[in-house]
Formats: sequence, structure tokens, C-alpha cells
Amino acid sequence: MKLSVSARAVAAGGLASVMLLTSGAVADAASAPPRPAAAPDLPLAGVKAHLTQLQSIATANGGNRAHGRAGYKASLDYVKAKLDAAGYTTAIQQFTASGRTGYNLIADWPGGDANQVVMAGSHLDSVSSGAGINDNGSGSAAVLETALAVSRAQYKPTKHLRFAWWGAEELGLVGSRYYVNRLATGDRSRISAYLNFDMIGSPNPGYFVYDDDPAIEKTFKDYFSGLGVPTEIETEGDGRSDHAPFKSAGVPVGGLFTGASRTMTAAQAAKWGGTAGRAFDRCYHSSCDTTANINDTALDRNSDAVAYAVWELSE
Repeated sequence: MKLSVSARAVAAGGLASVMLLTSGAVADAASAPPRPAAAPDLPLAGVKAHLTQLQSIATANGGNRAHGRAGYKASLDYVKAKLDAAGYTTAIQQFTASGRTGYNLIADWPGGDANQVVMAGSHLDSVSSGAGINDNGSGSAAVLETALAVSRAQYKPTKHLRFAWWGAEELGLVGSRYYVNRLATGDRSRISAYLNFDMIGSPNPGYFVYDDDPAIEKTFKDYFSGLGVPTEIETEGDGRSDHAPFKSAGVPVGGLFTGASRTMTAAQAAKWGGTAGRAFDRCYHSSCDTTANINDTALDRNSDAVAYAVWELSE
């Protein structure tokens, strides 16, 4: 059917309007800031390679990486070298505890809004009785691999990213308290989130999420929900790891944990596939906390959750 002249004019006008609207939408889309890329899937092999190095360091230094011992300093030097090579600005903070020198390692990724800082941290020291590969090589390795992934991706987040490895946690959160207590009030208020990772590869793992800040808690729960992995609120280590000084200072905190000396219940075993009646980590604070004391599935899931939260919360 042919259109009349007047009908053709109306149709042409309508087409022009559609084209104008479409071109305007395209222009708006082009001018909108791009959404940052999704968080990467961290290579489990990379995380485990760091654990192997930490084990080797402990073996070469009396079997541990404890505060004030050569194994701790060697662990710190290993992490720092990786970060320096990846383009981070690193700083070592020195303190004294129990008559021995301790060290924190702080690494800043260039760029991002310095008034909105997202931090991810873990304690790097072990107890003197063992190598501390789950407690807390697991968290330290995952945070390190996340930091290296940021560098590999040349990620440019809206917020500023900072990573930290704490000393003397096993003596009472000494390193993290030292850091927080020396922050000016303004610098504390600039930290929009502190994420803590302490024991994330327990051999009989649970999946526990800190409930200190609702937004951070939701971020982790969303990630595990996407995997079809149920979570529970973390209670065993509540206030016993390096998030506590930040929380006391008014900083929003969150984190992950796979369990220590508490015993897995039958309901938890049914939910997560573990062994009821057995501790989440039978080698907690023991000489058997070696690279053999890691559940690869838990380490892989939690390491990816570290990266997911860092990306999501720093956009």
C-alpha cells in the first residue's frame, strides 16, 4: 500500500525523531564513564605458589615465621619484592613487641580517590610452633595475589586501593593496632572499608562471613550465593583478628574465615560437605599447619571472593 504525500511526510518526520532520539542515546552512552571490568578469577596455582614460598621460608628458618624471627622478616621481604615489581608504592612500618622488632607492610596502588580508601589486609606472622600456612599464609597469599591481579589488569578504580600485611597478630593484634593508632583522625575517616582475611583455606572448611558492616557483608554473601555456597555469620574469631582495631576506630570492616579449633556440626557438614565432629582446622597453631593443611576448594573460592570484593567496593 502506498502512502499519501501527507502520510509520507508524517512518517519521515517520525523517522527523523527516532534517529535524533537514538543518536542522543548513543551520545549519552559514549559520554558516560565506563564501568570497571569485572574482578578476575584468581589462579589457584598463583595463590598456592605463594604458600609454597612461605613454607620454604619457614623450613629454612626454624620451622616458623613468627614475630621477631628471621622467618617473618623473610616472608615480608618476599611479599614486598612481588609488590615492588608490580608497581606498588610500598612502605615498611616498624614497631617493637615482646622485646623484638616487628614489621607491617603497606602497599598503595597508584590512583583513585585518596578520600575513599579501600583496604584489604591479613596477618603475615605465624605462631612459633609452626609454619602457619593456613594461619595465616592463606589470607596473606590471597591478598597478595589479588594485589598482583590489580597490577596485571592495570585496574583503575574510582577509590584508592591499599593492601596490608600485619606483624605480631598472634601476640594480640599488635601490628594492626600500631597502624590504626598512628593514623590521624582524618586519615581514619578516609578508609571506606577494611577487609580482613584470616584463615581462608581450612582443611575441613566452613564458609563464614563477618557481619560487622551490612554493605560489605552483602558483597561477600552475593559472591557466594552466585556459587551456590551457603554461608554463616562468623563468630569464632569475632574481635580476635586485625579487623578489630579498625572497627574500634569507626572504620567499616568485613572479611572471611573458614574456621579454626571449633568443631563442625552435623548440619554444617551436610551443608558444606565436611566432616562432622572434627575441627575446622585440626592443625590450628600446631606444627602440622603446613602446605598439606589446605583445602584447595576453600582456598580457591575465598581467594576469588577477595578479588571480587576489592573490585566491587572500589568502583
